[in-house]
Amino acid sequence: MYLDQSVSKQYGKIYTRTLLRESYREDGKVKHHTIANLSRCSKEEIEAIKLALKHKKDLSELCSIKDDIKIKLGPSVGAISLLNALANRLHITKALGNTRMGKLALWQVMARIIDQGSRFSAVRLAGQHAICDLIGLDSFNEDDLYGNLDWLSDNQSRIEDALFKERYDGREIPTLYLYDVTSSYLEGKENELGDFGHNRDNKKHKMQIIVGLLTDGDGLPVSIEVFKGNTTDPKTFLNQIKKLAFRFGIKDVTMVGDRGMIKGGEIKELNEVKFHYITAITKPQIESLIKKGLIQLSLFDEELCEIDVGGIRYILRRNPLRAKELEVSRQEKIEKIKGIVSKENEYLIFHKRAKVESAFNRIQNWLKRLKIYDFCTIEVEGRSFVVKVDEEAKTEAGELDGCYCIKTDLSKDKAKAKTVHDRYKDLANIEQGFRTMKTGLLETRPVYVRKEKRTRGHVFVVMLAYIIIQELKRVWAEIDVKIDEGISELIAITSEEIRIGKISYQQIPEPRELGIRLLKAAKVSLPEVLPHRDIKVATRKKLTPRCPL
Repeated sequence: MYLDQSVSKQYGKIYTRTLLRESYREDGKVKHHTIANLSRCSKEEIEAIKLALKHKKDLSELCSIKDDIKIKLGPSVGAISLLNALANRLHITKALGNTRMGKLALWQVMARIIDQGSRFSAVRLAGQHAICDLIGLDSFNEDDLYGNLDWLSDNQSRIEDALFKERYDGREIPTLYLYDVTSSYLEGKENELGDFGHNRDNKKHKMQIIVGLLTDGDGLPVSIEVFKGNTTDPKTFLNQIKKLAFRFGIKDVTMVGDRGMIKGGEIKELNEVKFHYITAITKPQIESLIKKGLIQLSLFDEELCEIDVGGIRYILRRNPLRAKELEVSRQEKIEKIKGIVSKENEYLIFHKRAKVESAFNRIQNWLKRLKIYDFCTIEVEGRSFVVKVDEEAKTEAGELDGCYCIKTDLSKDKAKAKTVHDRYKDLANIEQGFRTMKTGLLETRPVYVRKEKRTRGHVFVVMLAYIIIQELKRVWAEIDVKIDEGISELIAITSEEIRIGKISYQQIPEPRELGIRLLKAAKVSLPEVLPHRDIKVATRKKLTPRCPL
């Protein structure tokens, strides 16, 4: 028995034929009989068969090949095996597709969780993990990943739709959706979506982008969108209505948005598609309702109170803890302005030529910055100042401390007051998501791209990574470990590359105790072996050498 291999070239393509055959004599002639066509077997399988046939007369000789066995430390497999299994379970892999672009996108999502950075760093990271062997990916560089961001932007709607469909296949589609926006500042001024606007990061003179996140009632992302940095919150809201009504085809939806998000124009758009809303009103709006006699200040209590005005329900509550915080903060601001006045008085005493008017203007600017000029004034007495606090005005300024008012057009039959209140409070899920995506584990910024499509693709990658992070938080809830600590523990699980002659494969060792617990909690099993495809992943550009100190 032997292997018969031949190579032929047809129409510019090279074909390799491998047959398992045996030879025998018949009537004095040597004849050949084909047992099996092995042309579709892998290179490793062919080599293994050759090895077995070579020692078929004495299999004990196989023991002697131990001298030919080479074992060396291979790439990391633990973290990517976990993330790949979760991506499959959460339908992310299927939504991205099995094409090369889909696999590159999947790696970008994994890389964002393992070690946040640029496309350049994601390529270098791939050299440390057996990602190509695990998901069957061929070699790539940073240019491929930049192009993949363009692909993600072009296919985002399709991927989100597919993910939504798979997630709720056979399940009741939710009717409650949360929406909020945030800003993310940029370094430099070259990003095509960058512009100046209301900066939530308190970064003056920085351009920014606006990111809107739409989730279901549990805070699980449904869609994410990037807007120019000068886009106001209400202008982003209309897009979300269109998505739910026309793209996802959902009816009887209730949208939950923060105060200032859902206003008159947005409510009109919601009514046109027969959607409902839950939002909150601003402090000036509360004061306006009190002046009109529609609600009374005494109704704000720790217990919920509900008022119906022309079919619109107002849910009133006072948070005593928040009220105490504001009271303490107000007093701390008064003490701060007193300290500033004391320093200015001392300066004027020792600097006879210093101008009183200049010092007075500086103090007034502090009053405006601290926002206490309604009840705190500064009086001039010669070359010194005295702080005057109007206690009555101070008490009046704190009347609405801790008070908030939730507004909805949902009928009582559809949602009780507590339900409306709790759903509005669910917006905290989005706020937590923004913290994780912006400044927490996933670190959206710094944004290393400039083009519009690549910026959208980058943010979309972060959203997909956040879906996996939410699942990790759920499955690891009973284990005393942070997400990044758990990922680091699994990164330590590296393969052993075993080479026997021309045959090589990767063997996966048993993890440490914590790694076993993490994988078991996630219901993920590591593969025993992985093929060794010997794919080289390298950046097109090299690291810029640092200047000597």
